[in-house]
Amino acid sequence: MIEKEKEAELLKTAINAAKFGGEEIMKIYAQEFEVFNKEDNSPLTIADQNANKVIEKLLKETNIPILSEEGKHADYNERKNWKQLWIVDPLDGTKEFVKRNGEFTVNIALVENGVPIMGVIYVPVKNWLYYGYSNGAFKTVDGKTEELPIKTTRTSMVVVGSRSHPSVETAQYFDELKKKHGQIEIVSMGSSLKICLVAEGKADIYPRFAPTMEWDTAAGHAIVNYAGKTLLDVGTSQEMIYNRKQLRNNWFIVK
Repeated sequence: MIEKEKEAELLKTAINAAKFGGEEIMKIYAQEFEVFNKEDNSPLTIADQNANKVIEKLLKETNIPILSEEGKHADYNERKNWKQLWIVDPLDGTKEFVKRNGEFTVNIALVENGVPIMGVIYVPVKNWLYYGYSNGAFKTVDGKTEELPIKTTRTSMVVVGSRSHPSVETAQYFDELKKKHGQIEIVSMGSSLKICLVAEGKADIYPRFAPTMEWDTAAGHAIVNYAGKTLLDVGTSQEMIYNRKQLRNNWFIVK
C-alpha cells in the first residue's frame, strides 16, 4: 500500500496529466484531422499521439514505469518485475472522437501487483473528472465533487453497452436479463464512460463480450471498485488482474 501523502501526490499528478492530455485532444478536435489505421485496424489520430506525449512526460516524473497504448511496450520479461506501473489510454474511444460525438476519455490507472489501486478518467468535451483511490470514488463537474455512487430514485434496471463494438453475445445477454428482470433500459455509450455509468449508479450492469485491452479498463476498474462495484473477468470469475503477459482482456462484466 502507498502512504497517504505519496498517494495524494500521485493522484494530483495523474489528474494533471489527464487534464493536460485532454487539452491536447481538444486542440485537434476543434480542427480537421487525418485518421490512420494501426496494425490491428483500429483508428489513430495525432490527438492520440500528442496527448500521450504530454501524459508520459508528467507521469515519468514519478519514476513509475508506464504502459501506454500509444507508447513503447516493454517486453513481458521486463514488465513482470514491475511492482507498480501506470496503465494509460491517452484517448479511449478514438472512434467516438472521429465521429465527434464527445464520448471519449483519457484513462490513467496506477496498478500495484496486478491490482488497480488508483484510477483517473477525464472527459475532455464535458470537463468531467472521475477518480478513485483509497478515500473512495468521486466525480467532479464544474468544481463540484460528489462521491460515487450518487443516490438515485430510479427503479428500472439500466444496462449499458458499447456504441461502436456491439456483439451477438452481448445481445443474447441482454435478452437473458429481459427474461429475468422484465423490462430493462439499454443505454449505448462509447469509451470508458460505460464503466463510469456503473460507478456513478446511472447503470446497473455493463457486460463486455468483445475485445478490449488493459488500458481500456484499468482506470475504470479502480473507480468502480472504490464505488463498491466489481469488474469481473468472465474467464476466471474473479476481479480482472493487470500487467499480464497477454494484454488483451477476457470478456468481463461490471456490476
